[in-house]
Amino acid sequence: MQKMKMGNNEAELLGSVMPPELPPGSHVMTAIIEMPAGDPGSPPHRHSGPVFGYMLEGEMIFELEGEPERVIKAGEAFWEPGGDVIHYQAANNLPDQPAKFLVVMVCAPDKEMLVLVSPEELEARKDRRAPRPTDGAA
Repeated sequence: MQKMKMGNNEAELLGSVMPPELPPGSHVMTAIIEMPAGDPGSPPHRHSGPVFGYMLEGEMIFELEGEPERVIKAGEAFWEPGGDVIHYQAANNLPDQPAKFLVVMVCAPDKEMLVLVSPEELEARKDRRAPRPTDGAA
């Protein structure tokens, strides 16, 4: 992680991306998400805008369309671009401990923040999903 000065304070830069220009009418939401031990999280979905997150406690299995699933641990940051990209997993990786993360979500104007993906669309886009360890592929 990179250290940087912010006025009289020192900060650790956890991540940095250039989000798209926000159209008029966009808004930003900040939330803390808590998942019980072993929780599978939301079904496959997409977000209307970018999502930036920070894992506060526990571990999360995180999987976006076109990327292999990975485990994000407490103290690590993550982001997703939103838009057309399917968010397959945000599951608690620990069967015996809760997990908690903070998210900052940019909502596109007149759009829902989270929209579930239909089984038909998942089937049509299955070639875009990276192989997963649970598929028997590494």
